[in-house]
Amino acid sequence: MVSGLSDAGGGRRDARARRMPTAVKIVIAGGFGVGKTTMVGTVSETRPLRTEEILTDESVGVDDVSGVERKKTTTVAMDFGRLTFRDEYVLYLFGTPGQERFWFMWDEVSLGALGAVVLADTRRLSDCFPSVDYFERRGTPFVVAVNCFEGARQYDLAEIQLALNLGPKVPVMLCDARRLDSCKQVLIDLVLHAMKSRGLPALESQGA
Repeated sequence: MVSGLSDAGGGRRDARARRMPTAVKIVIAGGFGVGKTTMVGTVSETRPLRTEEILTDESVGVDDVSGVERKKTTTVAMDFGRLTFRDEYVLYLFGTPGQERFWFMWDEVSLGALGAVVLADTRRLSDCFPSVDYFERRGTPFVVAVNCFEGARQYDLAEIQLALNLGPKVPVMLCDARRLDSCKQVLIDLVLHAMKSRGLPALESQGA
């Protein structure tokens, strides 16, 4: 009888273990003011953790705010959010700081990530070069998501791929960091791309 109870308990534990979602770490990177904090906040199912500080006069001449002059705060460490996908995966989202003076945080934020989203702004397209170079050097799969700001010139995706000197296998897409459906699609495309790049089983075949 004792053995039978033990087996039943073990079976319940096994069932719970099978239902545990897979944790996936995703990095959201890009230049200063490109919308990383907005994207994490839009998609996170929990209250996002933010490490924003107010821009002060001391940042004048240090932080380039051309094109984003109305920006009043900046991320100094990271943003953090969470999204559960079909009860099978939990995506943990880590937003990197954009300014060069905080790049020393990137290694810590990116450690163990399945892949990364590089947000781009066509008004300041060159600002995403450091992120692209960083993930290429690390061999981290990434996608480029062009955040569609109002009033910004809209380029053909092929033009952006050429301008950023991206390989043909790097996905480039449009997004709106303020819209949940748009952010979710970017993350789904990233996970699919990253799993394929790493030779992992396709998302669809795992019931996601």
